[in-house]
Amino acid sequence: MTKTTGLAPKALGYWAYLAIEKHFQKTLKHESDVIADKDPEALHQMRVGMRRLRTAVHGFSPALSLPTAAQEKKIAKVARQLGELRDIDVLQDTLKNQYLQTLPPPEQDALKKVLATLKKQRQKSLELVQTTLKEGRYEELKQGFQNWLRQPSYGEFAEFPIDEILPDLLLPLLSQFLLHPAWLVGVKLTGGEIAAPSGLNSEIVVQLLTAHGDSIHSLRKQAKRVRYQMELFTDFYPSTYENYLKDIKNIQSILGHIQDSFVLAEFLQGTLDSGNINQLPTLASQFTEARYQAWQEWRPLQQRYLNPQTRRDLHQTLLKPVAPKTD
Repeated sequence: MTKTTGLAPKALGYWAYLAIEKHFQKTLKHESDVIADKDPEALHQMRVGMRRLRTAVHGFSPALSLPTAAQEKKIAKVARQLGELRDIDVLQDTLKNQYLQTLPPPEQDALKKVLATLKKQRQKSLELVQTTLKEGRYEELKQGFQNWLRQPSYGEFAEFPIDEILPDLLLPLLSQFLLHPAWLVGVKLTGGEIAAPSGLNSEIVVQLLTAHGDSIHSLRKQAKRVRYQMELFTDFYPSTYENYLKDIKNIQSILGHIQDSFVLAEFLQGTLDSGNINQLPTLASQFTEARYQAWQEWRPLQQRYLNPQTRRDLHQTLLKPVAPKTD
């Protein structure tokens, strides 16, 4: 069901329709399995579908005229509920399958109590997701997109050639990403010259990450937004674009590992009887090591994207899209 009649294949609106249809259908595909709680992977895929649908709505907004029920903020409310449940699944999986068997017996016993508490939290979150996916507001959201896909309405820029407008769509979000203050964590800036001290030990690195945790998490979220938006337009750029996209995906992943270790530690402190993660010294040490290893992976990417030449090359790549190949 592709209703792009009247729009040239090179038009922004043509590609907006294709993206929204693709990600909306992906979201619906996993809905029944999520409600039935059959497989955590279904929840993950539905959450990803929602995120990408939201990105498509935002990224193609100059070409779209969507009904009120299908606005970006409506998608965000459902995605948030899915995200909370998915985050619990990730916590469970990480604690159980990555850490539990590595701990001495006393720490295993304490962690098993934590997992029992987490299981109860998951049930509550699951019930909330099930309610959300059965209630009227979600049905209105689906109906809004189904109606639009049957009879699409477009914005003022829908007929604009996509290869002529892409830099204007991509560069604002990229600029926010590249100018984020978290790029400067652990970096010395003197007289306009950037220096990244090497050989920082794990204690110093953990202190840095703890002090700037919120900023680093914010950069991770910004990387995710840039990645999802850039992934909408891979058909319009050469392989160098894919290489930058791969870097941004790696940045999101590495910073995600750092954030995950803090989330795990915070959850444990709020759940353990003592309220102190030092009750699990082996696990606390593993969290520290995980943060340090992630920092070691982050450092080369940080230095690469603080290099003015890398940033100039990335900008030049985005400024030169090519007309898409169509059948």
